[in-house]
Amino acid sequence: MNYLKSTIVVMLAFCVTATTVNADAPLAAHPKDLKFPELNYQVPPAAEFREVLSNGIVVYIAEDRELPTFDLAITVRTGGAFDPPGKEGLAGLAGEMIRDGGTQNVAPAELDEQLDFLAASIRTGVSDTAGRASLSCLAKDVDESLTILMDVLRYPRFDEERIRLATERRLQDIKRRNDSTGSIEGIEWDFLMYGNEHFMNSYPSSASLQAITRDDLIAFHHEYFHPGNMMISVAGDFDRNEMLAKLEKTFADWPAGKPTAKKFDGPTFEPKPGVYLIDKADVNQGRVSLGHRSIMRGTPDEYALRVMNNILGGSGFQSRLVARVRSDEGLAYSVGSGFGQGTYYPGDFRCFFQSKSNSCAYAAQLVIEQIKRLHDEKVAQDELDQAISYITENFPSRFPNKMAILRTYARDEYTGRDPGYWQSVVDKVKKVTADDVQRVARKYLHSDNLVILAVGDAKAIRGGGHDKAADLKLDAFGTVTELPLRDPDTLER
Repeated sequence: MNYLKSTIVVMLAFCVTATTVNADAPLAAHPKDLKFPELNYQVPPAAEFREVLSNGIVVYIAEDRELPTFDLAITVRTGGAFDPPGKEGLAGLAGEMIRDGGTQNVAPAELDEQLDFLAASIRTGVSDTAGRASLSCLAKDVDESLTILMDVLRYPRFDEERIRLATERRLQDIKRRNDSTGSIEGIEWDFLMYGNEHFMNSYPSSASLQAITRDDLIAFHHEYFHPGNMMISVAGDFDRNEMLAKLEKTFADWPAGKPTAKKFDGPTFEPKPGVYLIDKADVNQGRVSLGHRSIMRGTPDEYALRVMNNILGGSGFQSRLVARVRSDEGLAYSVGSGFGQGTYYPGDFRCFFQSKSNSCAYAAQLVIEQIKRLHDEKVAQDELDQAISYITENFPSRFPNKMAILRTYARDEYTGRDPGYWQSVVDKVKKVTADDVQRVARKYLHSDNLVILAVGDAKAIRGGGHDKAADLKLDAFGTVTELPLRDPDTLER
C-alpha cells in the first residue's frame, strides 16, 4: 500500500512539473541544457506537527488527504543493545513475536487472516537502538485496525510454535554467515572498527538463541513496550482534532510506565591501522574496504564533510572514485565511500569496492590517491557546485510524503537532535567553499592511518599482477595480517 501511494505521488509530481514547462520556449539541444527554476523546498517546522497526549506520549500528526489511507508508526525506547549476556538476540526475537506470535485473544493464524481481510499491515521489530511498531490500513478501517494494533501491542501471546519457527530461521541464518564475501566483510569491518565488546558486535549464537525462553520475551515486552517509552507518528485521510481525540481514547487506559534510563554506550576499542586479509578461495573477486573511525554528528564541519564525501565517492557516477576506479580503469562495478557521523558514538569513514582478485591492490592504490588528492588540491569550482547541487536537489527526496516528515521529526526527538536542524541544512550546504572541503579532508581523512580489509581468494589478492601495476602487491600498504574466518556460530576465531 505504501509503495502504491508513493508511486502515485511521484507520478502526480511529475505531471505537475511537466505542465509548468513553457510551451513557447525553444527545445534544448541536449538534456543537460534544460533550464529549471531554482529549487526552494522548505521542510515545515516540527512544532507544526507535535502534540502531547495526556499520558505524556508525544505525537507527530498530519492530515494527508491525497489517498484514503492511514499510517501510524511508533518508536519505542529500547534496543538489542540491552540484551543480557548469554541471551543475545532476545530483543530482535521479542520484537518480531509481538506481532507474529498472535495475541492473548487471537491466535497467530487468525490474526493474519483479520489483517488480510482488512488489507491492513501491522509490523513490530527491534533493532540495536530502537523498537518500532507500525500500522497501515484504509482510512475507512481505522477504528477496527487500531483495536487490533492495541491488542497486539498490549497483549501479545508469544505463541510457542511461532517462537520455535522464528528461532529455527535465525539458526539457519547463523549457518550462512560465511556463505558470501559481503556478509564476511560487513561483520569483520565492524569488529575492526568497534571491537569485540561493543553491543553492535554482540551477534546471537545458537547457544544464546536456545537460551531464550518465552518468559524472557514476556519480561522484555513488559519492561519496554509501554506508553512511557513510546512516540507516535500518524498521517492519513482524517481530521486532525478527531484523530487526536481517537488516539487519546485509544491509549487512555494503558498505564504509561517508567521511561527506560538505559543509554547506548560508545566503544572503548580503538581501531588498529593495518592490512587485513580473509581467505575465501571459492570466489574470483575480492571485496575491499579502506577507512577508519570518524566522528559524532553535530560538528559545525558536518556540511563540509558531506560535500567532501560526495565529491570523493558518495554521489554515484558524479564522484571521483566512480570516475577513476570504474569509468577510467574498469576495475570495479561497485565503488564508493561514506563518512558516517554517529548518533550515539562515532561512525566510520569507509571507501569500498569489488574487483578481480589480481586488481584489488591496484584499485586500492587508486582509492588512496583520491583521498590524498583531497588533501593536496582544492576542488574546482564546477566540481564543488555539482556536489552541492547533488545534495540540495536530492534534499526533498528525504521527505516524499507527510509520513516521512513525521518519522524524521520523531526520530530526531528520540535521538536528541535539534528540531530546527532540517530548516538550515540546504543553506549551510550552499555556503561550503573549496577551502572548507580541503580543510575538513586534511582534518578528518587519514590516508596514512587506514584499516584496509580484503576478503576473497587470499593468494590471488596478495599476488597482485594487474597489467598496469604488475609489481604492486597488497603488502605495499603495510604488513598483511591474514585473519582466519570466524566461526559462523560464535564468531570467534
